[in-house]
Amino acid sequence: MSSLASSGVVNGGISFWYADDGFPVVREPLVGDATADVVIVGGGFTGLWTAYYLKKAVPFLRITVLEQKFCGYGASGRNGGWLYNGIAGRDRYAKLHGHEAAVRLQKAMNDTVDEVVRVAAEEGIEAGVHKGGVLEVATTAAQLARLKAFHEHEAAYGEKDRELYGARETAERIRVAGAVGSSWTPHGARLHPVKLVKGLAAVVEALGVSIFESTPVTEIRPKHAVTPYGTVRAPYVLRCTEGFTAALKGQRRTWLPMNSSMIATEPLTDAQWESVGWAGREALGDMAHAYMYAQRTADGRIALGGRGVPYRFGSRTDNDGRTQDATVEALREILVRFFPSLAGVRIEHAWSGVLGVPRDWCATVTLDRSTGLGWAGGYVGSGVATTNLAARTLRDLVQLDSGQGQRTELTELPWVGHKVRKWEPEPLRWLGVQGMYATYRAADERERTGHGVQSSRLARFADRVAGRH
Repeated sequence: MSSLASSGVVNGGISFWYADDGFPVVREPLVGDATADVVIVGGGFTGLWTAYYLKKAVPFLRITVLEQKFCGYGASGRNGGWLYNGIAGRDRYAKLHGHEAAVRLQKAMNDTVDEVVRVAAEEGIEAGVHKGGVLEVATTAAQLARLKAFHEHEAAYGEKDRELYGARETAERIRVAGAVGSSWTPHGARLHPVKLVKGLAAVVEALGVSIFESTPVTEIRPKHAVTPYGTVRAPYVLRCTEGFTAALKGQRRTWLPMNSSMIATEPLTDAQWESVGWAGREALGDMAHAYMYAQRTADGRIALGGRGVPYRFGSRTDNDGRTQDATVEALREILVRFFPSLAGVRIEHAWSGVLGVPRDWCATVTLDRSTGLGWAGGYVGSGVATTNLAARTLRDLVQLDSGQGQRTELTELPWVGHKVRKWEPEPLRWLGVQGMYATYRAADERERTGHGVQSSRLARFADRVAGRH
């Protein structure tokens, strides 16, 4: 028996969030061929939000959601519960479309955080939301230099309400060992993602949307979503499959399924929380190249994540979230390095999930008006909020195309219709991603053991190879 198993850690089982809130009763699968006005492939946040906004805008639409397992099985039920204003690809969009276009995209993301909070409250979805903002900390000289540059960069995109803190002010918010500075934005909240996705699915179904679970879609083509149990025909077929996109016919190299892993501690005592601080319940991140992300959960735990084993050969995905023991130990080391007073705290749950990564690391929303095929995704780990903006954008694009709506601020955002080349074939894909993250980890270690203020050249090299800059 492994040390992990003997220590009582629940490994996999989808995620801690399901262990905490319980597995859903799985809805019935599709039985035979069917028709709809809009068919949505994928029952995660993107698909459910899209169904919600479309049905609210046009109540008579016949909308069908097809989900291979159950709603929230993928990244929507396994993430860190960070509802924040980050969006993948903003700098590239600034280069392609101009700075002001990227500022509009950022403002839309800032507003999206409040939109999710608003809808959850309006629809009676209790998802443990606490809007404490996002605090990103630096623990080395090189990280501090990056933090200050990051802070100025965000301000240049319109975040005038972002605040920069020194070591003392950071410690007053949260006592991260060795923290030398931090940057805080109010545009963020922590939440319980499974409570949100389960609540959203129930709301969507109550609106009259048909949800079929245990129904894998094997192929998408114009006006057709093909499953083993029948084909759903519709003028619009929207692909909302994020990290599972590679399993669809013809999509193997579209988005790379990047793996991210998490741990959750036992509930901390009042004394332990006193040693940590964190009274504001901010979402917590850092400025490492192989960065971490964490939240203080509603029931008093720390849920903390990082990349772990970043990619499986052939774009394979994991089996119900099971995580390698070495990854769990690495995440525990981060926890204890940040909070040495918690060295004796038990880890109760570990899990993994996949997120979608385009070759240029840019999130996109598209509706091909010649075929009726649409898609949204490539969130690169910032999907809890971005899915909502993507869904409202898909709604507007469908309404525009069908003659039921006009161009809107959302249809004019620079991520709409963005095209990107496919990932390299194997084994180049696997070698590239493994090498990239090994280089990031080496760069972080070099920065921790050195005293330079410049980011490691290793990390800059990895960024160029990855196509991130």
